[in-house]
Amino acid sequence: MVDAMELLRENLSRVRIPEPTNRIYKHECCVSFDTPKSEGGLFVDMCTFLAFGKDHVMWNYEKTRNPVYLHIKQTKKVVSEDRPSKKPTLLAIGVEGGFDNGEPQYEEVRNIVILPDYATLPFPSVQLPEKVRLAVDAIILAEGAERKEQLAAWVADKKQRSQHAVNLQQLDNGVIVPRSGWKCAKCDKTENLWLNLTDGMILCGRRNWDGTGGNNHAVDHYHETGYPIAVKLGTITADLEAADVYSYPEDDNVEDPLLAQHLAFFGIDFSSLQKTELTTAERELDQNTNFDWNRIQESGQEMEPLFGPGYTGLVNLGNSCYLAATMQVALSTRSFSSRYYAGQNLKEAFEQAPADPTVDLNMQLTKLAHGLLSGKYSTLASEKEDTATGAISTHKQEGILPRMFKTVIAASHPEFSSMRQQDALEFFLHLLEQVERVNAGSSALDPSRSFKFGIEDRIQCPSGKVAYVKRFDYILSLNIPLSEATNKEQLEAFKKLKEELNSQGKELSNDEIVRPRVPLEACLASYSAPEEVLDFFSGALNAKTTAIKTTGLTSFPDYLALHMRKFVMEEGWVPKKLDVYVDVPDTIDISAMRSKGLQPGEELLPDNVAVEEPEQPMKLLANENIVSQLVAMGFDQLHCQKAAINTFNAGVEEAMTWLLLHMEDPDINAPLDIEGQSAVQSVDQSKVDTLVSFGFQEELARKALVATGSDIERATDWIFSNPDAASTSAMDTSAPSGAPADAQLPDGGGKYRLLGFVSHIGTSTQCGHYVAHIHKDGRWVIFNDEKVGASVNPPKDMGYLYFFERLDS
Repeated sequence: MVDAMELLRENLSRVRIPEPTNRIYKHECCVSFDTPKSEGGLFVDMCTFLAFGKDHVMWNYEKTRNPVYLHIKQTKKVVSEDRPSKKPTLLAIGVEGGFDNGEPQYEEVRNIVILPDYATLPFPSVQLPEKVRLAVDAIILAEGAERKEQLAAWVADKKQRSQHAVNLQQLDNGVIVPRSGWKCAKCDKTENLWLNLTDGMILCGRRNWDGTGGNNHAVDHYHETGYPIAVKLGTITADLEAADVYSYPEDDNVEDPLLAQHLAFFGIDFSSLQKTELTTAERELDQNTNFDWNRIQESGQEMEPLFGPGYTGLVNLGNSCYLAATMQVALSTRSFSSRYYAGQNLKEAFEQAPADPTVDLNMQLTKLAHGLLSGKYSTLASEKEDTATGAISTHKQEGILPRMFKTVIAASHPEFSSMRQQDALEFFLHLLEQVERVNAGSSALDPSRSFKFGIEDRIQCPSGKVAYVKRFDYILSLNIPLSEATNKEQLEAFKKLKEELNSQGKELSNDEIVRPRVPLEACLASYSAPEEVLDFFSGALNAKTTAIKTTGLTSFPDYLALHMRKFVMEEGWVPKKLDVYVDVPDTIDISAMRSKGLQPGEELLPDNVAVEEPEQPMKLLANENIVSQLVAMGFDQLHCQKAAINTFNAGVEEAMTWLLLHMEDPDINAPLDIEGQSAVQSVDQSKVDTLVSFGFQEELARKALVATGSDIERATDWIFSNPDAASTSAMDTSAPSGAPADAQLPDGGGKYRLLGFVSHIGTSTQCGHYVAHIHKDGRWVIFNDEKVGASVNPPKDMGYLYFFERLDS
């Protein structure tokens, strides 16, 4: 019989007492989604503080030879049905003395286990060596690394305490604010009103881009007086934390710890006030309960819950639905499922991973794929709650939490590290870029290649000569030509009905709304249609002229991803989401989009002469025409000047895009250099590398990213909208189709079937919700975070991203 205590003493050198800076994993296995609640519990390596499930702890022992583990097993407490409920003594939920939150409670048992014999010693025990007792105590008391990372992201998005609040001076000017009937002191606005907490002035908020909102009187008052903090009237209730407090110098919503005192100074008794204004978050929530929200989520439908391999949900970590929807689709493709599931077992991935597998993308993708596709974690929540009686009271699936994957995929992208909603398109492109990077040198294993394709632009100038410009991409971004709507008669009738109801002061019901219906074929045709390129410099004519550009594909990928451009700039440069349906068939044929390359009889345009760059960085001054148009829209003049300079005076639209992306920059109010601003700007090198991989020169890629606020998609468009900027680039403007780079990409016929789509509900890609629908096993399935079910009526006409799989010839 093995003497467990003797074995432990022999291996004390492999036990460490964790330092405060050590990351301790005790809630989830590093290579699976096993937890202390799993059948075999969780084993924490007492040297590295990594955690492993019952089926994987021996792998770690074989790799590291670390023999000592803290075993944690949680078992659900049995609660008597006739037990009287305790009367709450605290106004709280889920804490001792508070309201019962209905969540099951667990008993936790801990043991020291020594591998490979699984010799076991109970903990706590005074017989254990002091070093072991101290180490276990530190592990138990420490915040788990999984929880730490989630909290760090969450706290980063919480309101910060204002540095101006504690010592805020309030003027004793006799102002007493009434309980209601507020109006802006400088105009007739009665909504969106802000109370300045220094002098008690009630003024209207900022003007929106479309002219709605306020008249900027509150922010103008701050610029005139320097009084720093205001609170939005109508959001003040007994719950002061929910009030909207804004700090102008900090340019953010903040927490005022003395808000009750500051309000009382002006005679406001917050305890008796009623809410009359929505906060920003509430407005988003209100917008998300509309018809589109219900239809995309198939709310109100009797939905059959699905379980088993390939039907596992992903628990929302807090605005992580963009990640969940995208990963469900990606891992439904043969390329990703083969690379990270069918062709990659967990043990091999763990053996190939570095010492800390939590920071290895291949390991965490393999873990995620096995978690989603194996079916191991696709079980009813109630099934685990009462397997003895077989009682099933809910169809909710527990799902898995993609915490480690989110941490590692977001490591090179700070926005994805936050708890804010993100653009699913941007995340998908980031995923493919990172997968391509970690599989560099082994292209046969790289699943991102299945989405990559070549694009060729044919540009013909009036001389008859042509140029061919080639690049690579992972996604086709399509405009939606509203002029091609198939229900124009219904739209015209709807327009008249809307005008009639508006004149009567009535509102439209959801059933009465008619949206344009545009066929996907029209969007694809628009992509390839000839378009004019103004001010194109022709080497044949040695002058600027108007050229004609057509675009085609040099290769057809295994999986074709389509992005519908639903967010556009309206007249007056107002950003708007198109309220439109796109009729998407189950199969498409894009064979006509194949680029033919250089044809017999065509003559290439001569290379343009490169212009020597000055030794000193070029100094730019803001184009006054651009600045004046932006100022007329209500933007600050200094901000407009910076926008024009940082987009190389490319135009109003480019400047406005930069402005919208940089309004929150900490240096946005810093004064300009009198001599002008350097045109050399700092950009994300990974995004530069991405554009270079598409075939663009690095210098041109940097210029395009600066001009478009580092947006890869818009940067690509900018390059082709500014051909003079590309005229001195090193892009391939002569090689016909069939170059070796294209030969390395997957290619085949142009017929595809719809595999899945990601839908978005909300007014912008940075708010709202994402849901995935995927065609599996002959039926449509909805993946809505951890909820997985058979789709009754998949909203194929409301997708934001569509994913097609090429049909075998």
